[in-house]
Amino acid sequence: MDTDQLRMVDESKNIEVSDSDLESDSKGQLIKLAGKLRDRRNDLNQMASKRAGKRDELNAATREKVDEAQEHREKRDELNEQVQEHKQKRNELNAKANELFDEVEGRKSDLELDDGKGLEELEEEIEQLEFKQQTEVLSTEDERELIEKIENKREEYRTRQEKLEGNDDLEELVEEAEEVRSEASQHHQKVTELADQAQEHHNQMIEAYREADDIRDDADDMHEKFVEVQEAADQHHEDFVRVQKRLRELDKKEEKARKSNREQEREEAKEEAEEIYQKFKEGETLDTEDLMKLQKTGLL
Repeated sequence: MDTDQLRMVDESKNIEVSDSDLESDSKGQLIKLAGKLRDRRNDLNQMASKRAGKRDELNAATREKVDEAQEHREKRDELNEQVQEHKQKRNELNAKANELFDEVEGRKSDLELDDGKGLEELEEEIEQLEFKQQTEVLSTEDERELIEKIENKREEYRTRQEKLEGNDDLEELVEEAEEVRSEASQHHQKVTELADQAQEHHNQMIEAYREADDIRDDADDMHEKFVEVQEAADQHHEDFVRVQKRLRELDKKEEKARKSNREQEREEAKEEAEEIYQKFKEGETLDTEDLMKLQKTGLL
């Protein structure tokens, strides 16, 4: 930044004019004083113009920052609206998924599929029991009990398998519930992403407003400096006008004095010519100078 725009007014260069100066100073002194006042006024006006220009630049930069902040505000609000839309959709889908899973659990309860062990676990137990029967030496009683246990497990496996095979729609219901839950998760992911973006725009908005405040402070400071210089320039202009007025008054006084002197000289010349003319009438001889004086006054 131009130092001329920031430096304080050097008051030592300012020129003060008192009423006594106007009354007592000679015309020559007043002419010099008017020149100094004019030059100082012009310097101050130039400095004021620079400061006004810088102030206007800062005010324009402030408006740009405010506009930037407003753009971030609008984008933030737009994203927050999208967040609310996805939240609403997510909540609706989660509610629907909960209903579907509740229905799944209800059907399982009706089919008693939640009681006992699953098919894979039953199948594994049967294999272990059959392996034991084939590899271990058992008493007749123990082997009979083992065979009976294997048969019970096989019967339980067949019963549960028949229940599941007869309820394909249950698997479809589970798939539907899982799909709805997955869709809800996607909306939740969008909520998170959009909320992060909205927060970023919010942060940028706050920063832009802060920068605008800082620039506005600089603009206000520059305006104060402009006013300071402009007031000094105006004061010098007023004093310049006062001096000019005083010079015109002196010019009028001088002109009046010159006019008065000319009239007095004409009156004195007329009186002298009349005296000469009277001598002429009385018969006195006139020299060339006397004759010229009579001609100037029109008496000859």
